[in-house]
Amino acid sequence: MPRRTATMLASTLMLIALLCAGVLIPVPYSEMSPGPTVNTLGDHDGEPVLQITGHDTYKTSGNLNMTTVRVTSADFRMNLVEAVYGWLDHDTKVVPHDTLYPNGTTEEQSSQQNAEEFSQSQESAKVAALKELGVPVKSWVIVSTVVKDSPAEGRLHAGDVIKAVDGTAVKQPSDVAKLVTKHKPGQNVVFTVVPAKEQAAAEKAHKTATKTRDVTITTATSDDSGAKRAIVGISAGTDHTFPFGIDIKLADVGGPSAGLMFALGIYDKLTPGSLTGGKFVAGTGTIDDNGTVGPIGGVEMKTVGAREMGARYFLTPADNCAAAAKDTPGGLTLVKVRNIGDALDALKDIRSGNTAALPKCTTKS
Repeated sequence: MPRRTATMLASTLMLIALLCAGVLIPVPYSEMSPGPTVNTLGDHDGEPVLQITGHDTYKTSGNLNMTTVRVTSADFRMNLVEAVYGWLDHDTKVVPHDTLYPNGTTEEQSSQQNAEEFSQSQESAKVAALKELGVPVKSWVIVSTVVKDSPAEGRLHAGDVIKAVDGTAVKQPSDVAKLVTKHKPGQNVVFTVVPAKEQAAAEKAHKTATKTRDVTITTATSDDSGAKRAIVGISAGTDHTFPFGIDIKLADVGGPSAGLMFALGIYDKLTPGSLTGGKFVAGTGTIDDNGTVGPIGGVEMKTVGAREMGARYFLTPADNCAAAAKDTPGGLTLVKVRNIGDALDALKDIRSGNTAALPKCTTKS
């Protein structure tokens, strides 16, 4: 065999071997890419995203699009070829698998967490929008989740309203942990609660639940490193009663990052005129009951997805501004917001055409 032919054959076989190895060798990475965007003012799967009943609503125009990031699943094992392709692709991002799924999080656990965060973001969006409009909302602290095999299992239930701990009134979720951790592990703590069934029945009858019961639980020791503290194995959250119906019809979207855009969509539908003036605005950001906008992950992917759909302005959490501004898609203006008030002010400038006044993101902000 001629030497040149032998060299070419050997090179070809080596290339094939490398490609096979690249396909077969798993690497501990996952991929993020731009996901779908949805206009909170429009329809999705044939029905309005925001459905308001029992209160006047107004016609509006333009777009207030929430944005998403598509990620590979917890069970997906990326190979070396896929990782290299992702690193080279401008519109995708390859990150360590543990960044998205820490401590061996399974797909089921991730989906459940995302669903819980999405549900909470909807509640907070409703509260933030109504507070901004001056509409009163009744709130109370509830048991959000009960950890399996914890002292609270079978004693407390998701949806129970926590009125007091050891006789001290509970006004916000953080109060619960503060009161429980005053104890040492092994000591008893007394929860005064309205059972979830009683609360549900009272809400259905448009009444205030008054029937409470005391539940005594023996605390356990936390698994945290460092100083051991007393725990009972619950997480506390907030539930609300709204003066009229607000439903958000959007399935298969997880996480808390749509909160800001949901709040703005609700505000727009409950007020005359159009917040955007017919413009295409997209955005992202968590929101709490007080309207504070928090940072999210994958902002670079969300700006790409928004611009591909036609957005001209992107409402960006202040803490995400610097990262987003490093690679802004052409034709997209990044607007910095810290709370719902900032977002409403920015939308006023956008619809009036006074875009020079917009607080724009920079790589230093």
